Amino acid sequence: MADISIPGVSDKYKTNDYIEALMQKEKVPLNHEQESLDRYKEQQNAWRDVNQKMSSLRESSRTLYSFENPFNNKIASSSNENAVAATANRDAPYSTYKVDVVKEATADKFLSVELEKNSTVPSGKYTFQVADKTISFNWKGGKLNDFINSLNKRGNNTIKASLVGVSGNKYALMIESLKTGADSKLIFKDEALDYALKNGIVEKNQKDMTSFGVSLKEFNNPQTEAVVPENDQEGMPKFSTKLVSVEKDENNEESRTVIPPRSGLEILVDEELLSMPSEKIEFRYSVNKVEDITDELNLQRTMRPELPDSGSVSFEQLSILNELSETGLPPVPETPLSPISGEVDFFVKNSDGSEIKLERSGFSENQDGDIEVSVSKSNYPDMKGLVVRNRNTDSEIRLTPFFAYDESKMQDYVPVHAVSKAGDAVIKYEGITITRPTNKIDDVIPNVTLNVKQPTDRTATITIDPDKDSAKNALIQFVGSYNQVIAEINILSENKPEIVSELDYLSKDEQDAANKRLGMFQGDFSLTNGKSTMRNIITANYKWSDDAIVTMLNQIGISSRASGTSSGYNASQMRGYLEIDEKKLDAALDENLEQIKNLFGYDADGDLIIDSGIAYALDKQLTSWVQTGGIIANKNSALATKISASETNIKKLESQLDGKEARLRQKYGNMEGTLNSLNAQSNTLNNYFNSGNKN
Repeated sequence: MADISIPGVSDKYKTNDYIEALMQKEKVPLNHEQESLDRYKEQQNAWRDVNQKMSSLRESSRTLYSFENPFNNKIASSSNENAVAATANRDAPYSTYKVDVVKEATADKFLSVELEKNSTVPSGKYTFQVADKTISFNWKGGKLNDFINSLNKRGNNTIKASLVGVSGNKYALMIESLKTGADSKLIFKDEALDYALKNGIVEKNQKDMTSFGVSLKEFNNPQTEAVVPENDQEGMPKFSTKLVSVEKDENNEESRTVIPPRSGLEILVDEELLSMPSEKIEFRYSVNKVEDITDELNLQRTMRPELPDSGSVSFEQLSILNELSETGLPPVPETPLSPISGEVDFFVKNSDGSEIKLERSGFSENQDGDIEVSVSKSNYPDMKGLVVRNRNTDSEIRLTPFFAYDESKMQDYVPVHAVSKAGDAVIKYEGITITRPTNKIDDVIPNVTLNVKQPTDRTATITIDPDKDSAKNALIQFVGSYNQVIAEINILSENKPEIVSELDYLSKDEQDAANKRLGMFQGDFSLTNGKSTMRNIITANYKWSDDAIVTMLNQIGISSRASGTSSGYNASQMRGYLEIDEKKLDAALDENLEQIKNLFGYDADGDLIIDSGIAYALDKQLTSWVQTGGIIANKNSALATKISASETNIKKLESQLDGKEARLRQKYGNMEGTLNSLNAQSNTLNNYFNSGNKN
C-alpha cells in the first residue's frame, strides 16, 4: 500500500526545511532589533547601578558636613562603669564631672510564703496600683500559673509576676513593680489585697506615728516682720497665740487647736524626727465662720478718751487758760479696715528663719469636709518647724494635732518579704545631693545622661571626649563609596580587562558581570568628565581660614598613593582610587579633629551656611547626576524612548513574520497537494498499462 501524504502535515517533500530556511533570512531584522533592545536594557541597568553608587557616595558626603556630622559626636566614659555609666549627645561640652552614687533607684519587689506550684488563686476582682497606673481584671479562679500569665498579659510595663523556686516542689510568688521611684509603690486592692494578706506578701502596717501640737505650751507666736502677705492691710493686728485655745472636737472626740481670726502659731518639730529624710508630717484643718471682727477693730482704731476742760485762772480783769491735755495717741486713720475672708496660710520654717509657703495644690478635701495637708521632709531638707497664720477676720481655723511617720513604709500595709522597696536614686554631683525616681538621669549634667547601676565605693569621674571612632568610620565609608563610583566609571568607560581583575574584592559572579559591562559606554564622555571633576574636588586645596593647617585630603592620610607601596608606575593607583594610611589618619584625628571637619565643609562667606569643602563640593557635583531631571535621569529617559520604539518594531516585525510564514506554508501546502495529485494520476496510469500487458 502506498504511503499516505497529507499536504501541510506530512513532510514528504521536506518543505518545512525550506520554509525554515527562508524564515531565518526574514528574521535577520528582528534579531538585530532584539539585540538592540537587550543592549538598551543592559545600558539602562548599568546607569541604574551608577545612580545607586553615586547616591551612596552623595549620602556619605552629606554625612561629613551636615548638622549631624560625625566630627561633633561625643562619647562619655566613666571611671566606674559598674556603678554609673553615661552617654553624651552632640552638644555636650568636653569636660570631666565628679559623681557619687549613694543609692540606685529601686522598685517594689515582694515575695509570698512558700506555695505549691499547683495551688489555686480564688476568683474575684484583682487590682494592683503603681503610682498613677492601675491594673485591674476579673479572675474566674484557677491555677497559680494561669493567674500569673493572665496578670503578665495585662502588666503593660507596670507590674510583673513570676514563680521563684524555693526548695523541692515549693515555690514563692514574686510580684514586682516595673517602675522605680519612691512614688511608685506597689499597692494591692480588692481581692488582690486579700490574697496578699493570706499568703504573706503584705501585712497590716503598725506604723510608728508620732503626734505633736496637742498642747498650748508647744506653740510660739509666729514672726510677723519676716513674712508679710502682699495683700494684707496695714493696721491689722499682729499674729499671736494670745487667743489660741485647744478644744475637744465633738464630732470625732479628738482635740483641735482653735485659731481665731487674725491669730497664728508656730510649732517646732523635734530634731530626731527631722533627722529621717523620709519623714512625713500630716494634719487636717477646717475653716468655720464666726462673727467678723472688722467693725470691732475699726472701732478700737477710732476710739479716743473724752478729756475734761483744761480750765482757767482769773484775777481782776486778767484770765489765763490752761494748756490743752494730750493723749499721745496717733491720729484717727482715714481708711477703715476691710473684712478678709478665705485667707489661711501654712508655711515651712527653715533653720535660718526663712519661710516657704505650702502650695494649695498639695491640699485635698476629705469626705468629712476637712482639708488634708501632707508635708514630706525630702522636699524641705532644711525644715525646722511649721507656721500657721489665719488672716481672716470672719473665720476660725480648727487644726488637728500633727502626725509624723516614716513615709518609706506603706501607709496601710507593709511587705513581709521584700526583695526590694520602691526608692529614688540618690547621687552627689559636684558635692550636691540629688534625688531622681529613675536610674536614667538626664537633667543634671547638660546634654549628658547618667545611667545609675549601684552605689559607688569611690567618686566616679565622667569624661566627655570626641567620638573619634565614629569620625574614622564615616571617613572609611566615604572612601569606600568613592572608590565604588570610580571603579564603575572605569569599567563602563574603558575596555581593559585588567580593570576588573584589579578589583580583587569582587566575587567570581561579580567579576563576570563586570566583564560584561566592560567598555559599555566607551564613547560616552560624560562619565570620564564626571570622574575628572570628582578627582579635582578630592585633590583640591581648601584654605578655609588663614590659620588653617589641614587644607588637603592627603594631609590626613587619604590619597591615591597613601599606601606608598611603590615608587614607580602603578596602573591601579593611576585609575583614581583612594587609599588610607590608617596610622596617619588616626594621628590626624587625635590632633586636628576640628580642622578635618572644616576640610569637608565650612562657611566661606560668613552667612552661617556651609558652602565649601570636599564633601560639600562632591555633594553638589553628584546631585547634578542623581537628581530628578539630572544627567542619569536624562540618560535613562533617552534609553526608555529607544526601548519603547524597539519593542514596537519587534511587535511589528513579529507580526510580519507570522504572516509571511503563514503564506509560505499555504503556498507549499498547495504545491504538495498538486504533486500528490500528479503522483496519484501517474500511479493510476502505470497500473492500467501494467494490467494491459498482462492480459
